Amino acid sequence: MKKTKIIIDVELDDNHVPEKMFWKAEDGGIKRQETKAAMISVWDSKAMEALRIDLWTKDMPVDEMKRFFHQILVSIGHTYERATSEEDVAQWLSEIAEEFAVKSAIKM
Repeated sequence: MKKTKIIIDVELDDNHVPEKMFWKAEDGGIKRQETKAAMISVWDSKAMEALRIDLWTKDMPVDEMKRFFHQILVSIGHTYERATSEEDVAQWLSEIAEEFAVKSAIKM
């Protein structure tokens, strides 16, 4: 069985707040790329709940965080449609993403 790894290295300050983050996924061609935020969700089928890790560096600008959230919301709609084939729900999620963009002032 082939295995692969996705690694996120987090450099913390004295208060354990992320200062820098780097990730790599060598099978995907990513050797060591700096990032300012990461959100990872995994499914716990026994507890029937999502477990999450949300990290961002202390220098992540708020406007970039808003764009990051918007793009995550858009991708959730796409992923949901691929996973379920429910186009109507995926479209609704897309509408939510656009409403978020307007309310967060990243789109007019």
